[in-house]
Amino acid sequence: MTTITKTSSGTKSSAPPKDAIALLKADHEEVSGMFAEYEKKRTPATKMALVKEICTALSVHAQIEEEIFYPDVKAALKDKLLVPEATVEHAGVKDLIAQLDGVTPDGEMYDAKVKVLSEYVKHHVKEEQTEMFPKVKSSSMDLVELGARMASRKADLLAAMH
Repeated sequence: MTTITKTSSGTKSSAPPKDAIALLKADHEEVSGMFAEYEKKRTPATKMALVKEICTALSVHAQIEEEIFYPDVKAALKDKLLVPEATVEHAGVKDLIAQLDGVTPDGEMYDAKVKVLSEYVKHHVKEEQTEMFPKVKSSSMDLVELGARMASRKADLLAAMH
C-alpha cells in the first residue's frame, strides 16, 4: 500500500472531498444538534419524527464505521483496543435504537431512552475524537480516499432507506 498525502490538492471538483475524519466529525455534530433539538420537542409526533432522524443517522454512521473505517483503522494501527471497544459501544447504541425505532413516545421511559442514547453517543464521540482520531491522523492512512469510500456508502445506505 502506497502512502498518499492526507490533503486533497489538485482535485478537479470545486469542493475538495472530505477526509474520513472530517466526514465522521460532521456526522457527530449533526447528531449532537438533533439531540439538543429533541430537548425542545413537546408533542409525541415531533419527538417521534426527530428520533426517527436520529436513529437513521446513527444507524448509517455506525454501519460505515463498522464496514469501512474500523477495519482500515484496525489494520493500519494494529489496534486491539480502540476498535473493539468502539464496536461494543455501537452494540449498546444499536440496542437503544431498536427499542426506540417506530415506537410512539409514551412519556418518561421513552424520554429516558433518548437521554441514555444521547449519553452513549456523547461518550463514544469523545473517545473517538480524543483517542482514535489523533492516532489515525498521524498514521499513513489515505484519509481522503477512505472518506470518499465512506461518503459513497453513506449515500447508498441513505438512498436505500428513503
